[in-house]
Amino acid sequence: MRLQNRLHDSFSNLLSDVRLFIERSSGSAVPPSGKEWEALALRLFGFQCRNVPVYGVWCRSLGISEASVTDWKSIPALPTHAFKDFDVSSLDPADRVAVFHSSGTTATRPSRHHHSVATLALYEASLEAGFLRGLAPLPTGGFRFVSLTPEPGSAPHSSLVHMIAHLGRRLSSGEAVFLGRPGADGWDLPLEPALETLVRLAREGRPILLLGTAFQMVHLMDRLAGSGSFLRLPPGSRVMETGGYKGRSRSVPRDELHALIRGRLCLAGDGVVTEYGMSELSSQAYGGESGLELPPWARLLLVDPESGKEVGEGTPGLVRVVDLSNVGSVMAVETGDLAERRGGLFRLLGRAETAEPRGCSLMTP
Repeated sequence: MRLQNRLHDSFSNLLSDVRLFIERSSGSAVPPSGKEWEALALRLFGFQCRNVPVYGVWCRSLGISEASVTDWKSIPALPTHAFKDFDVSSLDPADRVAVFHSSGTTATRPSRHHHSVATLALYEASLEAGFLRGLAPLPTGGFRFVSLTPEPGSAPHSSLVHMIAHLGRRLSSGEAVFLGRPGADGWDLPLEPALETLVRLAREGRPILLLGTAFQMVHLMDRLAGSGSFLRLPPGSRVMETGGYKGRSRSVPRDELHALIRGRLCLAGDGVVTEYGMSELSSQAYGGESGLELPPWARLLLVDPESGKEVGEGTPGLVRVVDLSNVGSVMAVETGDLAERRGGLFRLLGRAETAEPRGCSLMTP
């Protein structure tokens, strides 16, 4: 019966059911169970195995069929590099209204994650619900969003910028402010104008949520430290650091970077939040120095890079995320990052230095 239900699932039914799962996870007195999540994940796997051509080829190359997968941990994860080489989508090209690219320099080949009107709406529902969980409690009246990234019109393919713009429209106490600009080799942050704007906004007294990548935060903290300056953000303010150096600054351990941010911006101990996301996924993890947590509609699996078998608590493993919000592409994604579990949280350790996964030569449809 379960296989028969998978075969008859429609795209619209899956979108609706995932949206309902997110809503129930976020505000229902009776949140969905783990069994409900797994049943929905198996249904979505069946649909994607049949309707995302490159994913179907990937599954067959591994000797896996729809009928052979009976639990969520057995769902094959597609490596993120496949989003660079192939069209990982079940969407008709005529229905695609947006595409998110992975970040990097102009010399790299980016991943591509396509969205229709419907999948973009689901993505926005996921990121909004996840943000409210990860940043709770929000100050009365909301944050004033200030981003170190360029504005949306200058970075139309950035999922991070789209996320900030959407959250700013929905949850900000005023129009979101974007301080960055596109550069010849990625994003630039004009430090003096950025600091002038931050000082002016801080004087208004409304809590600020300052968002930016790790390399942008390093540049800003180095500028303040170089002049012996501090910028006191209003009470209730927070900083959301989204990771990512990519050779754009000196690399600083996360704990050290967060201490620098708290010190130079005069923030409380919980004033810095880490966000972990990527263009190939539609959900984000949030947390602090103790670790990160995915929302209830996504699951984390850490596996040995060589054997592909799940590793235990405290053992480094390759990150696989099973994200129900990825209805239009592939929900099971192998990220190329290493992490270890700490109770119900996970802590990132860096990028895995592994060869291209076996079986990739068989992926050509």
